[in-house]
Amino acid sequence: MKPELERNLGEQPLVKLLREHGLRAHDLVAASPGGITHKMVARAGKGRRLTPHSQSLVLEALNRVAPKVYTLPDLFNY
Repeated sequence: MKPELERNLGEQPLVKLLREHGLRAHDLVAASPGGITHKMVARAGKGRRLTPHSQSLVLEALNRVAPKVYTLPDLFNY
């Protein structure tokens, strides 16, 4: 039997970055060419595990609207 993977990992660094740049989830959704949703951004910020593909979509959207370029470890601590 596989051990249960922790799914709720607490607030992620993504939330802090959004605050620092004065951004909201809607800004990421609007900037995303891959079609991320408000729910996906909310889950990312709350620490619910996202698939690697979803993580990359959130990262790409943030890099389109933020004045600085970020990497996945900057957004997620898992």
